[in-house]
Amino acid sequence: MLLSRSRCALRPLSSLPSARPFGGSRRTMSQYSPDLRSYLVTPAELDSALKKNVHSKLSTAPKIIPLCASWFLPNDGRNGLDTFKACRIPHARFFDLDEVKDPTSPYPHMLPSAEDFAKAMGRLGIRRDDSVVVYDTKELGIFSAPRVGWTLQVFGHSNVHVLNNLRKWCDEGYPTKSGEPGDVQPVDYPVSELMQNKVAAFEEVKEIAKELGKEGAEEVQILDARSLGRWKGTDPEPREGLSSGHIPHSISVPVSELLNPDDKTLLPASKLQALFKAKGVDPSRPVISSCGTGVTAAVIDAALTEAGFPLENRRLYDGSWTEWAQRVTPGESLIRTSE
Repeated sequence: MLLSRSRCALRPLSSLPSARPFGGSRRTMSQYSPDLRSYLVTPAELDSALKKNVHSKLSTAPKIIPLCASWFLPNDGRNGLDTFKACRIPHARFFDLDEVKDPTSPYPHMLPSAEDFAKAMGRLGIRRDDSVVVYDTKELGIFSAPRVGWTLQVFGHSNVHVLNNLRKWCDEGYPTKSGEPGDVQPVDYPVSELMQNKVAAFEEVKEIAKELGKEGAEEVQILDARSLGRWKGTDPEPREGLSSGHIPHSISVPVSELLNPDDKTLLPASKLQALFKAKGVDPSRPVISSCGTGVTAAVIDAALTEAGFPLENRRLYDGSWTEWAQRVTPGESLIRTSE
């Protein structure tokens, strides 16, 4: 087991605060910089922090680094690096989800080794004590940035935030750049072990799925960020040859429902709390977030953070549906198209 699944005596959803830092007063994966006090930051907060932060080759003080995490589904036709070059926040670097991963895995976007992660951060010129603000594309609003933020956190990077979001940054008139980015001075980034208790593996999720719904079974909640049609099995998966459907007893929480329809920002805490409550998500029970390849599952995790759900009871299923649909066998009845 990657994590003990014992119950915690936690407050009901109705008593949670409107918003709080990542994990509240408990020990958290992140420690925020003085100018960026919460996991989710607004364009105004980031702009103010950047104005106070000196980006100089001579300065050894910790920097605030915008980190573009642009990524699109394989059937989209657009490219994350191209959108980064077309419009980015000044001093931003580009984190490529299709490159910084486990190259030996048959499943996309599985977490890289600690050594490969450290090399990638070093190539980006990010030091261990720098504050990183991850952001998405203007087109999608909030989509892949939370996955990169979560990746940094599970490898022990303390100061991590997600911008809410680049579309608002642009609409509110904050500065942008375009064209080829300048060279970045590489740094030595220390290797840090992965926080295994934040990741759910296939074997454990399979055992949980087999037990869910049985009398006396621990009530782990599996939340699925894919569209409702994919969850139901009525719409195809974006990866050719992959069946759609869902893990037994999982709860459909499409990313689109977590975002404002107009500007694609994450909903405010009060609305997220109401949404999770309406879906029957209980903050006193463990949560495993899932999606297609482990990317948008992190949007659910970010929404749980904003809604005030306890950090220590949450994990992300790295392989998600792409692994699940390829590894379970028909006789196990572990792909459902209706409940």
